[in-house]
Amino acid sequence: MDVSTLSSLSSVSSTYLDDYAKTKSMVQGEDDSFSAVLDSMLKAVNETNDLQNQAEEEQIRFALGLSDNTHDLLIAESKAAVALQYTVAVRDKIVESYKEIMNMQI
Repeated sequence: MDVSTLSSLSSVSSTYLDDYAKTKSMVQGEDDSFSAVLDSMLKAVNETNDLQNQAEEEQIRFALGLSDNTHDLLIAESKAAVALQYTVAVRDKIVESYKEIMNMQI
């Protein structure tokens, strides 16, 4: 599932996401320019895609009987869900900020 084609999701929040946002910086290093933040988010989208693909692979392995460990399936699906929630939440904030900037009068 390619998350870059998903439509708008709203009201995504959890304590895990809040804690993650407090402990992690979107930009690693000294550069806090818009392009650095955008590059960081593109990496997050790619990571989310990878986690979604891993979850789908685990579902297929379980459905085919190649794996009987439901814990691996649950872990892969949970990682993918949390990554998707985080990516969508950040995307929503970026769109909200963009709209606010566009509504400013010069």
